[in-house]
Order: sequence, then structure tokens, then C-alpha cells
Amino acid sequence: MFSNIKHCYNTKDFRKLAKRRLPKPIFHYIDGGSDDEVTYHRNTEAYEKCDLVPNVLAGVENIDMSTTIMGKKIDMPFFLSPTALQRLFHHDGEIAVAKAAEKFGTMFGISSLGTASLEEISKLVKTPKLFQLYVHKDKGLTKNMIDRCKEANFDAMALTVDTIVGGNRERDLYTGFTYPPKLTLNSLISFAAHPNWVLNYLFRSKFELSQLKNHVKEGTSISVNVGEYFTKMIDQSMDWKAAEEINKYWGKHFALKGIMSVADAKKAIDIGATAIIISNHGGRQLDGSRSPFDQLAEIVDAVGDKIDVICEGGIRRGTHILKALSLGAKACSGGRLYLYALAAGGQIGVEKALNNLKLELERDMKLMGVTNISQLSKDNIRFR
Repeated sequence: MFSNIKHCYNTKDFRKLAKRRLPKPIFHYIDGGSDDEVTYHRNTEAYEKCDLVPNVLAGVENIDMSTTIMGKKIDMPFFLSPTALQRLFHHDGEIAVAKAAEKFGTMFGISSLGTASLEEISKLVKTPKLFQLYVHKDKGLTKNMIDRCKEANFDAMALTVDTIVGGNRERDLYTGFTYPPKLTLNSLISFAAHPNWVLNYLFRSKFELSQLKNHVKEGTSISVNVGEYFTKMIDQSMDWKAAEEINKYWGKHFALKGIMSVADAKKAIDIGATAIIISNHGGRQLDGSRSPFDQLAEIVDAVGDKIDVICEGGIRRGTHILKALSLGAKACSGGRLYLYALAAGGQIGVEKALNNLKLELERDMKLMGVTNISQLSKDNIRFR
């Protein structure tokens, strides 16, 4: 088995290397879904139910894969979704991911449960930046995060709307995963078998939830799992009126992350959102729900001319992105694709994963006979 990111040519390769380098609870937090993980697996499998139809003799020596989302041009139609707890996967965490995103000219997202601060990221990179907001029961905390986001001059905000309660992530229950990590009889052997990870965790930057540490102890000084955190801390009374008020207070580009129905997509337009991210939270919330790609066409048909539609989840290949773009998505986003790479090799790993994806997209666009992603349409795709 390979042991170097140089030999990682796809997401499966990075996943194998991440599994070797991370203690079991940490790896399975990235790798797992909810309940029976039917939706988690469906997110990728959905792309295999249709086929691309290429054209030829199109003169494809020059390729432009750029797109514009939420008012910002990005150099490739894929950006790095905000994900929590990144310093558990590599000691450089969000710092490594943000630098890699900037190198490839794409958007970087940071979570309310991030382990680097908004201010730190703002000073570090100039690439377009997206903040993922979780609305807490503590309204002062929610307002504080929005204010900090304004002061740090972030370009866009995504309100996550699919985590009113935590999903039933059974792998986390089996492995005893918490953040900060807590040693149990079940996990002790796995941590002991990964001394490099343990040393980095103990002697590198202190693990903390940088957006939350001054307001809540859970997740920084009190160990908790993600499901418990969402269920205990997130405001379950949040509704469309609250989302509209947040949008008005924020005042810049605003997305709803976790939209899965046409009805909700239309409501997003009604409250003034400029983008929707079709997502089921990586198959980590409602198991048995549809995949984002399954829902993409009907949502684009209903609202695609009025709002930026982004397809998130299950992306593993450049051809997956081309299929989503053919159905009308403005861009795609994802987490595991780069999180496995982060765990495997830090910033260099994320850069390798993005370079692999960029090369795939360029090659696949040429094989499709298109020079610009705007040339992709439903004419390029057939469902079996």
C-alpha cells in the first residue's frame, strides 16, 4: 500500500491514507453518515445513474472552467465547503485548507465550529471567503459571529438549515468520538497506535472552537459529540422569519445551506437569498432523504434563473461536477474530498486533491467537446 500523497490519484487513495494516519474515532467522524448511511452512499451513487454525451471536433485547446457564485468569480466550478473541527484531522486545519483554496483560485468556507478564527483567515488569504452560520439558542453568540464576519470582511454567509437537531451518527457512538477527544477504553488503543497524531495534538496549536470559545464551554473545555452539540445548542425555533432577519442584518451575499425541495428554494428567493446550496449535510442528518443530485434538476428548473444553485455532496470526480453543471448548477462544493486529503498530508494534500480535480475537469471538458462550462446543458446528459 502506498504511503505518500504523491501516489494519491483520486479520493479513494486519499481516504486510504487518511485512515492509516488518523485514530479510529477521528477517521470515522469524517467518513461516517447517519443511521444506516443509505443517504451518505446515495450521494455519490446518484451520479452513476446518468451518462454524459460528448461532442467532438470542437477545437478545445483553450479551456475556461471559471464561474461566478455569490458575486465572486472563482477559477474552477468547485469550492471547499465549510467543515467543522479541522485541526483534529491535521494540526494546520483551516489554515492549510484556506491557503490551498487561494492557490487554486476558489472559495473557502469556514464553519461556526471552526478551529481557526474568522480574523485569522481574513488576514491570511484574499480568496473569496464564505462563513457557515449555525444559529445558537444564545442570540448574543449568533449576533457576535455575524458582527465578526462583517468586520473580517467575509464575502458571503451560508445559514445552515438542516441541523435543527443532530443526526444519529452511530459510528461516533461506537468509537466514542468527542471534541475535544476523550480517551475511553474503546479508543485508547487506536490513539496509542497513532503517536504522530497524538504529539501534534498535544504540542501544536491548542484545539479550540475559535468562534465559540468565549461563549460556550462545550467543544473547547467540555468534551461533546456533534449530535449532542446540535441538539443542545442550536436554536430549534428557527424559522423563515428568523432567516430573513439574519439576511437583512448581514446585508451581503447570503445562501441557505441544506435546501432540498422546490418549495424551500422558492422561499429562499422570497427572503432575499442570493444562493442556495442543495445539500443533505453529507448524509449525516436525515438518512433516507434524497441526494442533492437527485433534486438538482427540478430545483434548477423552478428557480435557476433567479438564484445561484450550488450542488453539494458526493462529489468524487470531475465528471460528477460536469453532470451537475449540465443540469444547471452554477458550481459544486464538498467536504470529504478535501478532508481526506487534509488528513493525509495537510496543505500539500489538499493542493494535490484540488490539482487532481482540476486536471480531471480540464481533460473531461475537452473530451466532452466544450471550452467553457456555460456550454454544458441537459443536451449533454442522459438518464438511464
